[in-house]
Amino acid sequence: MLVNLSDDDTSRIIEMAWEDRTPFEAINVQFGLQEAAVIKLMRRSLKRKSFDLWRARVSGRSTKHLKLRPAEVSRGYCPTQYKHR
Repeated sequence: MLVNLSDDDTSRIIEMAWEDRTPFEAINVQFGLQEAAVIKLMRRSLKRKSFDLWRARVSGRSTKHLKLRPAEVSRGYCPTQYKHR
């Protein structure tokens, strides 16, 4: 499945994977990639240090999994994210 992704799709998946509040399930719904496939894509696309930082960041982060997500987290991004400057 990773071979069929456009550069734009790959870029968007990486962006969604970096976002704290975007669960892996949202990536799966939009692009059809399970968490393991996202990890492979990130490993392949990022520099080693960036990948290691990302893995440390998302490992154990409850907002990256819908089942672990607190009920008060109701959207995929922080209210201060995407503000126009």
